[in-house]
Amino acid sequence: MAGLLYRLGRFAARRHWLVIIAWIVILGITGGTYALFAGTISSSITIPNTKTSQVQDQLADKFPSANGGNGTIVFETTDGKAFTSAQKSGVDDFLTDLEDLNGVKGATSGFSTQDRLDDQRQKIVDGRKQISDGRQQITDGQAQLDAQKAQLESGKQQIADAQAKLDAQKQQLSAASASGAAATGAAASGAAAQAQAAQAQAAQAQLAQAQAQIDAQQAQLTSGEQQLTEAQQKIDENTTKLDDNAKELEQGSDLLDLSKDIRFVSSNGSAAIGTVQFTKSTYEVPQSTKTAISDKAEAAKIDGVRVYVSNDIAQGVPSILGPGEIAGVIVAAIVLFLMLRTLVGAAVPLVSAVLGIGVASLAALSFSSLVEFISVTPVLGVMLGLAVGIDYSLFILNRHRTQLKQGMGVHESIGLANGTSGNAVVFAGATVIVALLALNITGIPFLGLMGTVGAVAVFFAILIATSFTPALLSIIGMRILRGKERTRIGNTGSTRVPNKPMSTWRAVITLVAGVAVLGTIALPATQMRLGLPSGSSEAVDSSQYKAYKTLSKEFGAGQNGPLLVVATLPKAVSADDVTATEVTIGQAIAKNDDVDAVLPIGASKARDIIAFQVKPNGGPDSISTEDLVKDLRTQNVTVDDGKATLGVAGNASANIDVSEKLSNVLPLYLAVVVGLSLIILIVVFRSFLVPITATAGFILSVLAAFGGLTAIYQWGWLGSVFGVHDPAPILSFLPIIEIGILFGLAMDYQLFLVSGMREAYAHGASAKVAVQRGLHAGRAVVTAAAIIMISVFAGFIFSDSSTIKPIGFGLAFGVLVDAFVVRMLLIPAAMHLLGRSAWWFPKWLDRIVPDVDVEGAKLERSHPGDGRSAQESTHTGTHALPVEPDANPHDSGHVPAHRAE
Repeated sequence: MAGLLYRLGRFAARRHWLVIIAWIVILGITGGTYALFAGTISSSITIPNTKTSQVQDQLADKFPSANGGNGTIVFETTDGKAFTSAQKSGVDDFLTDLEDLNGVKGATSGFSTQDRLDDQRQKIVDGRKQISDGRQQITDGQAQLDAQKAQLESGKQQIADAQAKLDAQKQQLSAASASGAAATGAAASGAAAQAQAAQAQAAQAQLAQAQAQIDAQQAQLTSGEQQLTEAQQKIDENTTKLDDNAKELEQGSDLLDLSKDIRFVSSNGSAAIGTVQFTKSTYEVPQSTKTAISDKAEAAKIDGVRVYVSNDIAQGVPSILGPGEIAGVIVAAIVLFLMLRTLVGAAVPLVSAVLGIGVASLAALSFSSLVEFISVTPVLGVMLGLAVGIDYSLFILNRHRTQLKQGMGVHESIGLANGTSGNAVVFAGATVIVALLALNITGIPFLGLMGTVGAVAVFFAILIATSFTPALLSIIGMRILRGKERTRIGNTGSTRVPNKPMSTWRAVITLVAGVAVLGTIALPATQMRLGLPSGSSEAVDSSQYKAYKTLSKEFGAGQNGPLLVVATLPKAVSADDVTATEVTIGQAIAKNDDVDAVLPIGASKARDIIAFQVKPNGGPDSISTEDLVKDLRTQNVTVDDGKATLGVAGNASANIDVSEKLSNVLPLYLAVVVGLSLIILIVVFRSFLVPITATAGFILSVLAAFGGLTAIYQWGWLGSVFGVHDPAPILSFLPIIEIGILFGLAMDYQLFLVSGMREAYAHGASAKVAVQRGLHAGRAVVTAAAIIMISVFAGFIFSDSSTIKPIGFGLAFGVLVDAFVVRMLLIPAAMHLLGRSAWWFPKWLDRIVPDVDVEGAKLERSHPGDGRSAQESTHTGTHALPVEPDANPHDSGHVPAHRAE
């Protein structure tokens, strides 16, 4: 590799304009592909096959009307008074206008929703009064009916008595007729018999007439009895109907009681919630639709009304370069100038880095129409490409300047710098690329894409550093040196390097104190919580923040993250039983801690699932809401036909699922990265203890960075300094991203420092003196590189995006800790205490492991270039005066493979 890079450097030096034009053409091609094929960038973070996505798929299949995401728009009067009729009309017109946008299913005014809820509550009150009046009417009717029944029974008794009396008279008449006929037959004359017969007939006629009257009265009683029976039946039917209505009314009342704490217009009437329903879930809504809604809200002209768009709509794409980022680049330029003391020299790494991020960003974004890019992905690529692009060009530039000052020719120096420091750059960059590409093993698409885009940025930074930078150096020629340096070419003098090891007590104190300090800084990481940004973490003057705060103040914190709870029934229920089932399930949900209100949405067409909107007590990123989601998912509700299971969806639920999935894959990724670092460092340094100390230092750096992140962004320490006004959980994917990036950068610094120690030890210095010499040789360039890296990353801390801020801080603080505490203090102290054992390596393994000439030492020996003898291959003339070696050269089975400049 060193020889190939040497030839590439020489070619770029000879054909510098060809190389520069080629890169400009490549930049133009990537710009053209971006213009032709670039798609939209999403601000949403999704992971397939989560519990939330499964519920959404279920809704899409069985309950299309409840499927689709919702966005919130908050309206607030400027004077704090209730909305006027004109203002309400303006709000309604604004929401109606949104329905014409692509991807919007509908928009609902909070006024109409609140009116419906209030009407329903009033109907309950009116219905209860009507039922009470109806019961009173039935009671009065029953009393009248009972009185009529009593009269009827009295009439029946009177008729029965009359009938009995009439029957007695009939019997008497029959007896008298029989005895009279006998007497007449014996003695009476014919006239007397006739008279008696006439009397009997008259009596019978009277009895018959009386019987007819009784029969008529009986008929009337029978008819009256029938009427009373029918009246009783009607009263009974009305009573049953009234009971049914009362039951249904009370069920409706129970449902309204469950949702009594859900409002869409504030109690004082000064704020209202508008709801925009999308055809897809909130995370799948095109960014163009969300942007259009935000633009309309910003341009809304409703007199006396402010319009705020919530975070689920207005979370936009952060700018790639803002004032903070530019300030970071300026600081990097100042560091370069102070180190190189020439403007043209300071410009070379900057121009190279800018070209690299331009090509990498345009090339990656050209695929954004095929692959979903989240907003932070290109920003991460720019962040990484800028930082490593400057550093990698600086390493080659610094080596080239050193060789020029020794009298080497320009083209030869460029080639040799490219083959030595450029080879180290390729190796260091390759470790970063591998760590970033390893993000794909997590199985999380957006995270794998972020790693791939970051790896592409680093890849182009390597290509630029090893081809474009040599071409620029060729054009600049000797002007890369200051005037005084050009006059002293070939007469660089000597620089004395340490010949005494550090004190053992100093090493012990440094190691113990350093570990204790980093351990203390890392302590907050034990309380780290992961989440995604909510409106509270946005800028205080942003629409999202104002919407979040208005909702919390006027409607409760839970209104910022309502949950969609879906109950899957054991089997479909009848239409008459839907309300009762809603009440049963709703009351069971409401019994959970931290549930403020439950609002039924409705049942599916098949009536086998029922949806509810649940308002939690806490905000979307609170611990209580997280616990509530977990409790609901494990809850089963007993209904008539068995057990109903609950699923949870919604923005808050999705955030919890994403964070949980990322937390689960973090140990796997950490294990892969740590294992990878051990293998690579064993091959490079041909040692076991050096890789172990390097990896342990990396873990300390990462944990300290996590501790700093937790203390500042989750606990709010120094919040005024870093713009943290509302502490919140740490960005869910930040720990994994930080592990990958810091691993690669830590190995860079480990290489450039410990390789010098390895070289000094291999040339005969004692192990403890070699530590001091390696640190002396590499600390200047590592310090400059680290400061540049920190400056670039720190520039992103003051980004407008709540997503970018913690990423910038985590990387800047991680590099600060790793470079200046771990690599320059703890690793030298540990190496001193280990002594010769640090370089112990089994001979049988030494023969097997390939010799990785990371810094091109073999190439340097074969291309002396400066006229020095082969014996001057130690630090003589470059870093040290000739000194007697304090030990014989150490035979490791290989020639020295590392050299630090």
